[in-house]
Amino acid sequence: MKTLKDLGNLQGKRVLVRADFNVPLDGTTITDDGRIKAALPTIDNLREQGAKVILMAHLGRPKGKVVPELSLAPVAKRLGELLGVNVELASDTYGEDAQKKVAALKDGDVLLLENVRFNPEETSKDADERAAYAKKIAALGDVFVSDGFGVVHRAQGSNYDVAADLPSAAGLLVEKEVTALSRATVNPERPFTVVLGGSKVSDKLAVIENLLSKANRLIIGGGMVYTFLKAQGHEVGKSLLEEDQVEIVKGYIKKAQENDVELVLPTDIIAADTFAADSPYETVAADAIPADKMGLDIGPDSQKLFHDKIVDSKTVVWNGPMGVFEFPAFAAGTKAVAQGLIDATKAGAFTIVGGGDSASAVRNLGFPEEGFSHISTGGGASLELLEGKELPGLKVIE
Repeated sequence: MKTLKDLGNLQGKRVLVRADFNVPLDGTTITDDGRIKAALPTIDNLREQGAKVILMAHLGRPKGKVVPELSLAPVAKRLGELLGVNVELASDTYGEDAQKKVAALKDGDVLLLENVRFNPEETSKDADERAAYAKKIAALGDVFVSDGFGVVHRAQGSNYDVAADLPSAAGLLVEKEVTALSRATVNPERPFTVVLGGSKVSDKLAVIENLLSKANRLIIGGGMVYTFLKAQGHEVGKSLLEEDQVEIVKGYIKKAQENDVELVLPTDIIAADTFAADSPYETVAADAIPADKMGLDIGPDSQKLFHDKIVDSKTVVWNGPMGVFEFPAFAAGTKAVAQGLIDATKAGAFTIVGGGDSASAVRNLGFPEEGFSHISTGGGASLELLEGKELPGLKVIE
């Protein structure tokens, strides 16, 4: 994979950078700026070289239409604050305003183009349509830097087709992500433990399939665990359940035994009356969830079990919360896993928080980011790397 140093001297060059600024918003307020901060090393590097930095990114799912609420204006403002410079926002992606603002750039300046997904061609399935659109963006730059790890698993106009039109390389963030995730998947130091949570087992089928031949230990929590408990013949009450995945999960349980992979499931569950922050709840055995209750977190015994299994590891990858961490009453399981990774890191393990909801949980629950070896910015991309897939956004810059 080509990196920044392969692009040579960038003094005075217009450098198009695909970043991942898909941040959570409350109105126009950014509630987690982690992805913006993750892009700073590449931006700083390019500015120090005297490049003219032209950033492009998406926000939300406007589906090819201009949606004012999904403008990148809050991102431009926050990025400017973090960099300590004015970051202008073009009102379009490649049109008249973008061209005018690019032409006015001085060495070291930073410009953000408006949401690339305001253009229907960005995510078009028609390769020719996407390529023609990408050429219009490419005309704004001299070189292209792919630094939006959260989108490298997609073949889209601004991260895939633009790379075919310009000299291209990975930014510092993408380089860091690939190096970290490769360390966990290519000859990891053992014991290698993978912790999977989140709502649906179907979202992680390919990951489980791949890891059953690589990991030493697979810890399952979150909403997906109830399909595992059902596959073992247990009552799961009103808990989240994917009935159509039960037989597949039975196969995974059998394969784990055959491959000598330790499958760790919760022994107790926090079961609530309803899906609500203030719902009454009780701790019950994982194999005896009452028919009229739903599991919303792993129980205290399981929290200690999961924590201790994680600490007894040399490599740990975590993707997906253990419960409904947004509700304080059901956040303890996710906190126990996060603390387990921190304690494992202190003991010398290499730990990865696999992006998405896990990364949000770490920040929202107040854990120090430096307590983990690596926090990924790309949930889907990190999952697909764990699946062993080839990612188009990386392949195109090899």
